[in-house]
Order: sequence, then structure tokens, then C-alpha cells
Amino acid sequence: MEQKTLRLKRGKEESLDRFHPWVFSGALAEPLPAGLEEGETVSVVTHDGRHVGVGHFQIGSIAVRILDFADVKIDGEFFRNRLMQALRLRQALGLARPDNDAYRLVHGEGDFLPGLVVDIYGPTAVLQAHSPGMHFARRIIADEIAALPGLGVRNVYYKSETTLPYKAHLDARNDYLVGAFETSVATENSLRFNIDWLKGQKTGFFLDQRDNRSLLQHYSRGRRVLNMFCYTGGFSVYALRGDATLVHSVDSSEKAITLTDANVKLNYPGTDRHKSFAEDAFKFLDNMERDAYDLVVLDPPAFAKHRSALRNALRGYQRLNAKAMEKIAPGGILFTFSCSQAVSREQFRLAVFSAAAQSRRRIRILHQLTQPADHPVNIYHPEGEYLKGLVLYVE
Repeated sequence: MEQKTLRLKRGKEESLDRFHPWVFSGALAEPLPAGLEEGETVSVVTHDGRHVGVGHFQIGSIAVRILDFADVKIDGEFFRNRLMQALRLRQALGLARPDNDAYRLVHGEGDFLPGLVVDIYGPTAVLQAHSPGMHFARRIIADEIAALPGLGVRNVYYKSETTLPYKAHLDARNDYLVGAFETSVATENSLRFNIDWLKGQKTGFFLDQRDNRSLLQHYSRGRRVLNMFCYTGGFSVYALRGDATLVHSVDSSEKAITLTDANVKLNYPGTDRHKSFAEDAFKFLDNMERDAYDLVVLDPPAFAKHRSALRNALRGYQRLNAKAMEKIAPGGILFTFSCSQAVSREQFRLAVFSAAAQSRRRIRILHQLTQPADHPVNIYHPEGEYLKGLVLYVE
């Protein structure tokens, strides 16, 4: 099929000339080419015909996700080269080790493959498409992942039922594109975790908190730890390794608590230092005794997935942090996060500042946290920085 060309309105090429990988629908000149279908690979040119990029077309606010600013062919060789570049970075970071076989191989725009996420869990790669174009290229991508030298992936699971635009009617089905189920246990910094990529959130585990979990371990010795929104209990397991005197895990989901208990048992069978609670976070904080914990983790799901929810999200962050600051023991450590892309680093910090003022306690910032290096941010695409975190000392 001949590649179609999309023309920009006059002056709308400036962001592309600065290598930003998105073309918004309002930047395209009408009419669009006849027969243009969602997910097609298209060329993008300026109003006077100068080539500025090639990418995947889709219906919506973001009309084209640019794959390359040169006039290149998007085929198996293209994906092979991009995947190999991504793997070399992870190898340079020292992430693929005998004691660590869980990491992100592809982080969308951060690895110059917008619309694609690939997470590695031992011999299995979990592939997630966020655009129709990547959905249609999934089998080529899966084959190239399995063929990458030095990666050691034998199975590629496709999990995109909930990440693709629902209006595209793509009928995406989660299934193995290469291989089959082998094991659901992966290793992160010598700790083992059950990864539920079949029914769990995202690709089954929150790899973006790996470095922050390690930092929490450093602060856990001798402390009573409360892990709110625990999901699969990553922070809880690291706190136990850090010699916390007790660790309590809270999540509103019974399934999440079951996964947390399984991961604690996998690493610390028979421990009496851990207890879990299937309960609403705000209710738990309301009812807990003051000074019961001296290390608290607040890692909630995204309060704002869209800008329209921003105001309510900021109120939610303020309310949640104020409750924790009010109840934490003197000399306590608070790890607090936002994974909402719509919430900027400054907005999140202001919400936490407001909570601190409301608590009327003396509070200092010890660390300002973000996502790890296997979730890189394309310098031309600052929107890729989504994880914000603060470590606070509460007197």
C-alpha cells in the first residue's frame, strides 16, 4: 500500500523542527488523503512540501506519532534497530543481571518508539501498544524482540485491551504472540516477585519504582512502616529486607492484598513482621492511631488521567498527605508520590506544601524523586516525565 502524505498548516512545523514527536490534529491541513485509515504509516510535510517526519496516524487529539524525522521506511529492520538501541542502553545501565531480570526495555517516546511499551520479566516480554499503529505492527515487533541477541526472551505476551483508543474498534486481544506461559516469577535486586501480566494492572508490576524501593529499604531499619496503596507489595518487601520492625500493607483491592501476601511469603516465609489490610486508604488513615508508624509510603494510582480532573486531583493529594503528616510519629519519614502525567512537578510539590502547612509540623525535603533510567525522558518530549516523588522528614 502506497504511503500517504499529510500536509501541515502554515507555521505548524515549528514543534517538529524542534523534534517533538507529536502532530496534533489541529495542525493538519484539510482535506486529509482519501481512504486514510487509523494506524497507517504516513509522511508529514510542511505546507510547501518539505518533509518533516514519518509516523503512525490515528484519530484524536494526537493525529500522528512521529517515528523518525528522516524519510525512512518503517519495517522490521527499523524496529530491530530501535529495539537494539533500547537494549544497549539497558545493558549499559547494568539492569540485565542474574539478580535482576525485571526492567523496562522500551518506554515509548523516551526510546523513540512512541505508542510502545515493553517490559521484561525474565524469559517473558510484555508488549503494550498505546496507538493503533503499534497494534498493527505488534507481530513484527514481537518477532524482533524474541530475536534480540543477548536479551534471552523466549515468550512475548501482548497486553493492550485497555491501552488502545476504544473508538478505534481494534478488538485487541491479550495473548502470547511468541511462545507461551513459562513462569510468572521475576527478580528485582535479588528479591523475587510474582508478576500478574495476565490480569494485573499495567504490565503486571510497577517497575518505575525500583530505585525508590531501594531508597526506602535504606530508611527502613528499626522503623514501623505503613505502605499505602500497596498493590503487589513492592515497597513492603524492600522494607522487610531493610529490617523494619513491622510492615503494614494497605490496598482497597482484595486481589492486590493477595498478591502482596504472596510476594512477602515468596521472600520472607513465616515472617511475623508483616500484616495486610484490604481497606480504603482514606478510611484507614482516619482510623489509625497517631504515632503508630514512623515511615509511611503514599503511592496512589493516578488521581488525574486528564487535565479536566486536575483540580480534584490536587485536592486529593493535599488531603491524603495532610492525613499522613498529621498521624506520622515525630522524626518520621514520608515517601509521597504522584504518577499523574497531568500533574506537574511544581503542582504536586505545591499540594504537598499545602498539606504540610495544614499539619502545622516542621517538615524538610530529603529527596526529590522521579522515574528510573529505564524509563528515560526524550529531551524533546518533556511530557514523558510523569513520576514525581518527595521524601520528607517530619518532626
